[in-house]
Formats: sequence, structure tokens, C-alpha cells
Amino acid sequence: MDTKDRPAPLIVFDVNETLSDLGPLADAFTAVGAPGHLVDHWFSSVLRDGFALTIAGECPNFADLGRGVLAGLLAGHSLNVASDAAVEQIMSAFAALPVHSDVAQGIRALDAAGLRVCTLSNGGTAFADAMLTRAGVRDLVDPLLSVQDAGAWKPLPRAYGYAAEATGIAAADLMLVAVHPWDCDGAMRAGLQAAWIDRTGAPYPSIFATPDRTATSIVDLAAQLSR
Repeated sequence: MDTKDRPAPLIVFDVNETLSDLGPLADAFTAVGAPGHLVDHWFSSVLRDGFALTIAGECPNFADLGRGVLAGLLAGHSLNVASDAAVEQIMSAFAALPVHSDVAQGIRALDAAGLRVCTLSNGGTAFADAMLTRAGVRDLVDPLLSVQDAGAWKPLPRAYGYAAEATGIAAADLMLVAVHPWDCDGAMRAGLQAAWIDRTGAPYPSIFATPDRTATSIVDLAAQLSR
């Protein structure tokens, strides 16, 4: 079936970094006496270890893994609070992160275009639920899915297959939306459509499968899908 003849896709949003804005987390690091630039190192290390454990047959809890990685990173710094307290302070800030500036408007535009929206995260659903509630668009996003129920992190095919099973919609009619090229690639290998959100103007890595759509924001993606 040609793409233009397919049913309107169910939009499946990645959550961490695609919807959530990690920028404010730097303040939480500096508040405990650690460098703000550790945010990117921490998050990429959580993904690295999560991927490794998934390949080994495990499905780690994102928050638990995040705490463990954070404790290791903070050990090399002179903190102004106890290490355990620093970890919990930063993780609490992580749980309270806002969405990117384009998210609420973009989700409303997708809804106005008649497109259903859900999430599929390597993290838990409670994080997505609270964040989308704060953004005022929780009622437009359903269901909220977590790889914990799939038994494997993205980008393993089983994680994307779970989204199809949970929604009752064929993989070919799901569109994974993410800022991570590896996530877009994994979704396409599992038979989904994919849209890459490129907020920074970075080139898409040629080693990964080319996504069906590239947009500068979720608002831009909604405009593309409304044509």
C-alpha cells in the first residue's frame, strides 16, 4: 500500500528528550555542586547501560538505572550535600521536567488534524503522565506505553511490536516520532513509519534508515501530516 493511501497513522511519541526538555536539569546538578554539563553525560550513560542490559536479556527500570549511573558520576565531584541526597534531588528535578516549547501546540495541532497520539517510552508511564498533565495536553494522549510491559527497551523490535499489540493497530499504521535517529531506525526496522524531530539543525546520520518524515518541530510535523 502506498504511504498516501494508508490510514492516518497513530502517532507514537518517544518521551525522553523528544517531549521532555532536559535543559533545566543542569540547574539541579549545579545546585548540589556538580557541573551542569554532566546532564548529557548522565543521560547518554543511562541509555548506554540500558541498551547493554537489554541486549543481555534484561529490561532495567529507567529510574533505578538513572539513580545508579548518577551515583557513579557524582562520586568524582565535591558536592555540597550528601551523595544520596544529591541523587534524589536530581532525580526529583528530572521527574518535574517541562516539555519542549513546541510540544503542547504540536499535540493540539495533531489532534485538530484528526490524528491520535500516544507515547512509548524507555521510562515509566508515571513520568509521561505527570509531564503531559502539567503541559495541559494529557487528555489528548492515550495510551501511555512503557517498554517495561514489553520486556525490552527500544530499539529492540519487541518494544515497537508491543505498541502495535497494545493499541490494536498494525505496525505499518504507527508513526514513531523521536529526536533520536536510533529510535527512528529501530521503529522502521520493526515495520513502523518514523518521523525525526530535528530541533537543532543537525544532519541525520546516514548509517541509519532514512525516516519517512523530518520536521523541525512537532508543530511542523503536524502541518506536514495535515496536508
